Amino acid sequence: MAAKKSGSEMGVVLGLDVARYMGRWYEIASFPNFFQPRDGRDTRATYELMEDGATVHVLNETWSKGKRDFIEGTAYKADPVSEEAKLKVKFYVPPFLPIIPVVGDYWVLYVDDDYQYALVGEPRRKSLWILCRKTHIEEEVYNQLLEKAKEEGYDVAKLHKTPQSDPPPESDAAPTDSKGTWWFKSLFGK
Repeated sequence: MAAKKSGSEMGVVLGLDVARYMGRWYEIASFPNFFQPRDGRDTRATYELMEDGATVHVLNETWSKGKRDFIEGTAYKADPVSEEAKLKVKFYVPPFLPIIPVVGDYWVLYVDDDYQYALVGEPRRKSLWILCRKTHIEEEVYNQLLEKAKEEGYDVAKLHKTPQSDPPPESDAAPTDSKGTWWFKSLFGK
């Protein structure tokens, strides 16, 4: 299959079982972006379906210089009647005084039948994540996800593998950056 060009429509998962998608996902690799510390490790996302059955609580965590950085937000289907796994995520920044809403796209491009591995992107192809339920992924599976990303028009050479500890750190086992220092540094590419 030929790689899709930037600007052409991406294939996304149809009929995502949102309940099965909930829980913790570890970031195996991602495109570096301004909203995560460059030296982040043990990065993960935890999703929890809220009582309305349509909104997802999102907790993104990473560890940088021994401190836990996190941000909370929500996710919801971009088109509530569509079968496509095209979601919107909303976070409020800065994290220490959440007043400015920031909304982004979260498209599930692939998830395996057992909901153990996922490939997530967005329509401009500027962000890409390889996620796994465990802290590490088999090389064969990783390579298959790379091929899927290439087929969707992503430049996988931009992917950065995320260091993960095994076992992963507990959220309450490290000091938290409560001042949002990481967020300010991220604005300057640190």
